[in-house]
Amino acid sequence: MLKYTKHQIPRGVLSDAETANEIVVIKYVSMLRATYQIRLLAFKAYDTGKKLVLTVRKDCQIHPTLRELSERLPMNIRIKRI
Repeated sequence: MLKYTKHQIPRGVLSDAETANEIVVIKYVSMLRATYQIRLLAFKAYDTGKKLVLTVRKDCQIHPTLRELSERLPMNIRIKRI
């Protein structure tokens, strides 16, 4: 059964790209947190045996919530700085 928001819209997230081995999310932010999108895609990566690649700018700071999540799933989350 689908989860719905209070306005009866199904909840879900999309990645920016997906390959056979990776789920790619591109974020151009100054600080990256463990948002709903990232947590859900991290679970999907764990569940499917893929790696979630978070592509961020070089000066992006990683929030403690995301650092904790990546420490819990070190084989499934990678932060790539460009």
